[in-house]
Amino acid sequence: MTASDTRRRLGTQFAGVVFFLVLALMLWFTVAVYEKRFTTVDIVTLRADRIGLQLAENAEVKVRGVPFGEVRDVRTTEAGAEIELALDPESIDELPRNVSARLLPKTVFGERYVSLVLPDRPDRRSLAAGDVIPQDRSENAIELERVLGNLLPLLEAVQPQKLSASLGAVAQALDTRGAALGESIVGLDRLLAETNPLMPRFKKAIGGTGDVAELYSGAAPEILQALADLTVTGRTIADERDNLDALYAEVGTAARELNSFVRENRSSLIGLTESSRPTLELLAKYSPSFPCLFESVNRVTPVLEKAFGAGTAEPGLHVKLSVQQPRGKYVPGRDEPVYNARGGPRCHPPGSGPGQGVRPAGGAHAPHGAAGLPLALQPVAIENSPYERQVIAELMAPVLGVAPAEVADWSGMLMGPLLRGTEVTLR
Repeated sequence: MTASDTRRRLGTQFAGVVFFLVLALMLWFTVAVYEKRFTTVDIVTLRADRIGLQLAENAEVKVRGVPFGEVRDVRTTEAGAEIELALDPESIDELPRNVSARLLPKTVFGERYVSLVLPDRPDRRSLAAGDVIPQDRSENAIELERVLGNLLPLLEAVQPQKLSASLGAVAQALDTRGAALGESIVGLDRLLAETNPLMPRFKKAIGGTGDVAELYSGAAPEILQALADLTVTGRTIADERDNLDALYAEVGTAARELNSFVRENRSSLIGLTESSRPTLELLAKYSPSFPCLFESVNRVTPVLEKAFGAGTAEPGLHVKLSVQQPRGKYVPGRDEPVYNARGGPRCHPPGSGPGQGVRPAGGAHAPHGAAGLPLALQPVAIENSPYERQVIAELMAPVLGVAPAEVADWSGMLMGPLLRGTEVTLR
């Protein structure tokens, strides 16, 4: 082999080595470009208690759905796991330092990604490279993680072909019914909008129901006792069923007879009612004076018994008569009784009232021309009244030999004080 052949073989071998080196360099460069090793990023660490099986390297890091970086490395620790997040240096300043993170799946069966959660009160300092981000421990995050954790065994237990058939049936049922479904959702939203203002009243009503239930709970012993007593009544009615049937039959017979009687005598009953109406109206008008009337009857009864000698050895009415000169015949217009009562019913206590002054014992009026009747003239509240002057005129007329109407009115002023409280016998 000549020297030229040797140089040619060495040159070919060197070119092969260079080719493999260039090929390896291109392969490394492709991988580095894919892994974004030439991209400037800020590395922050996320500490979580667990990451699951669906979080891999190069997973997305999002904030409210906007990409902010990717996952560079995932490693386990004694406390859980640490995740290196490569964030865009131009956007990391927009995140507060107290930001937290959640590990959420993209779809039901998809891989997870890191979702950064902005706090309600963001820190004034911005997130920087080397900072540590905690996992979101809020109530909503824990509940969401619990739901996803419980959903995974369910999804593993569901057969894919049956799930696909179910989803296909749901999709077919909803096909071409989007407008109706939208109207239903709008109607439901309108109904909820009208119902929400009524929730305080509904809550108050529920509270009132609790109060009523508590009231019935307190009254339960009395209600149970009343029901127990009612059972006794029910047993009594059951035992007396035959007597009650007989009573109902008799009441029915009496009702039928009364109905027949009323139908046959309805004209007479209507006429009697109509004719009795004026009398009943008059009795109703003077009904306030009935107590005084009955009281007066009760008071005059012992007086009459005494006048007739009840309970004495000489029962009967004792009258002393004396013959006097006749006073003349009956004169119409002068001796006629006068019925001039006015003013409706009145009720006066004993010994008072208009037209009372000196009155006979027992309340009797001394008639014109009467003789031998003992009269007890009692003092009353109204002195020198017309009634008192009339009684004095009746007493003085026989003595003066004139008619009572001719006795002067001023005689009552002179004789009234003398006669009040005395007993006078007319002879």
